[in-house]
Amino acid sequence: MNTLSYKTKSANAATVEKEWLLVDATDQVVGRLASKIAILLRGKHKPYYTPHVDCGDNVIVVNADKVVFTGNKMDDKEYIRHSGYPGGQRSRSASEVMKKFPERVLEHAIKGMLPKNRLGRELFRNVYVYAGSDHSHAGQQPREININEIIK
Repeated sequence: MNTLSYKTKSANAATVEKEWLLVDATDQVVGRLASKIAILLRGKHKPYYTPHVDCGDNVIVVNADKVVFTGNKMDDKEYIRHSGYPGGQRSRSASEVMKKFPERVLEHAIKGMLPKNRLGRELFRNVYVYAGSDHSHAGQQPREININEIIK
């Protein structure tokens, strides 16, 4: 028996093949879209996925202002931040955040679905979220994908 064919292949920074992917967020549910983007960022859709290596793709998300929430989350969900001073906790509803910073809603959801360590912070640098349909990454020639067909 040839034992060489049974070796486990482990990816590293030199062997990873990164792609640029373009995702349209129009009429997508925020949480479901964010979980699929997190899978693309981690590289879990690739056959050589390695948990401790950045083997995911670079993801460009356009039309982030057209994402939707299910139920009453647009009014009930709150985004909380703190200034660091006593009594410095502030909160905004999802509808208020969508009016002022529509890309932050999706960024917040994606960041929450990545690992809470150095690797997760590095992976979050590979996602680019834009409120409109224009982006500044045409030079990378991103491949447009339908996120619902790629990851179920």
